[in-house]
This record gives sequence, C-alpha cells and structure tokens, in this order.
Amino acid sequence: MSTRTLRLENLHAFYGKSHVLHGVSLEVRPGEIVSLLGRNGSGRSTTVKTIMGQVDGQGTVSWGEESILGRKSYQIAQLGLGYVPENRDIFPKLTVHQNLMLGEKGGKKAGRWSFEDMYQMFPRLRERQHTEAGVLSGGEQQMLTLCRTLMGDPDLIMIDEPTEGLAPKIVELVAEYLKELQRRGISVLLVEQKLAIALEISERCYVMGHGRIVFEGTPAELRANAYIRKEWLEV
Repeated sequence: MSTRTLRLENLHAFYGKSHVLHGVSLEVRPGEIVSLLGRNGSGRSTTVKTIMGQVDGQGTVSWGEESILGRKSYQIAQLGLGYVPENRDIFPKLTVHQNLMLGEKGGKKAGRWSFEDMYQMFPRLRERQHTEAGVLSGGEQQMLTLCRTLMGDPDLIMIDEPTEGLAPKIVELVAEYLKELQRRGISVLLVEQKLAIALEISERCYVMGHGRIVFEGTPAELRANAYIRKEWLEV
C-alpha cells in the first residue's frame, strides 16, 4: 500500500481569464476512498484535471513530500497517480486487449495487476478482448478505461463520473470494483454525482459549489446535513 497522501492547499485554476477554482483544499490519505461531490459546473472535474497537470493551477498540490503542480501529465502518472476521465478516451480502432496493453506499466518491475486480473474482474472484457473498443457499449468502455488505467499500476486513482449513463447492475459492479482497489492498497478520489454509491463506499466526502469546498465530513455527517444536500447537491 502507498504511504503517500495527496494534498491540495488553496488551489486556484483558470480557463483563460475565467477563474474556476477558488482556493480548494482537500486530501486523500493512504488507502482511502474519498468522494468529491457537487452539481455539474461546480469545479469537480477541473480539480482532478488540475491535479493531473491538464489545467494550469496556482497553490499547492503535493503527493507525499513531492510538489506536482505544474508537472507534465505523464510525469505525474509516472509518480503513481492514475486518472480515468469522464469521456473515457479509449482507442476505438484498437481491440480491448490492445487498449489494455497501452496502459501496461513499463520498466522491469511488474505491476500489481495482470491482464488476467482485469478479465476476472470484468468477464465481459474477456469475451470482447479481440473486439475493436469503438463498438463496445458505454458500460463496457467504462470498464475498459478503468482497467487500462490500472494496468499502469497507480497508487492513487482519480475517477471522474464512472457510473454516468450506466445501468444499475453495472453501477453495482463499479462500486464493488472500487472497493477491490481499496483492498489492494490503492487510494481512490471519486468524482461522482450519484450520492448513493459515494456514501456507500467512501470514508470521507467533500462537496463542491462554485469552485469551492463547501462541506467536508463522513458519509454519516453528510446524510445528516439536509441543508448541504439541498443547497449544493439535490437537483
């Protein structure tokens, strides 16, 4: 298990002249599942993109003792952070197995995940391993993106809206999958709109609104806080 904490302190981010994040502070400790909740446009996706070096930020982003703000995305990935984007970003003309190969950790040290692990966790991918990824269903593409990121052997994985558009049975599968990551010592930062899955599997939750953290606490504390749910989460 990684011993490193991901820590954001007073993080600001901009799209051109538009100020999107306004002093975000949060942390994900070793082996935790932490959910980042909020309505669309609240700044959740921008937060993980800034951590991953895809959006310019100001403030502090540290991974253990190392400052990672301003580094290239591939350098951040090499330090052990994985990112599963909302738009999935599969390679549509490559097969399922080829997509997984692209995610495979380089170097001599083997990662903690194998192709067989992926196929055992998601038998549907085994059935489709020689199929072009572009013809997979939305749920299958989500499984593939998650697995491809895992093949890089991250110590912490940030997952943006993994259950978006998925059938309830697949949502349950994704929840179980995230708990399996935790059992294998991987920290998870989950960006999610579905309150039920987030509250079920998280140790702690943050709620965002207008580019700021408006709540931090346990799932039980969030369940008990009707004002925060009504003001910042419920549609």
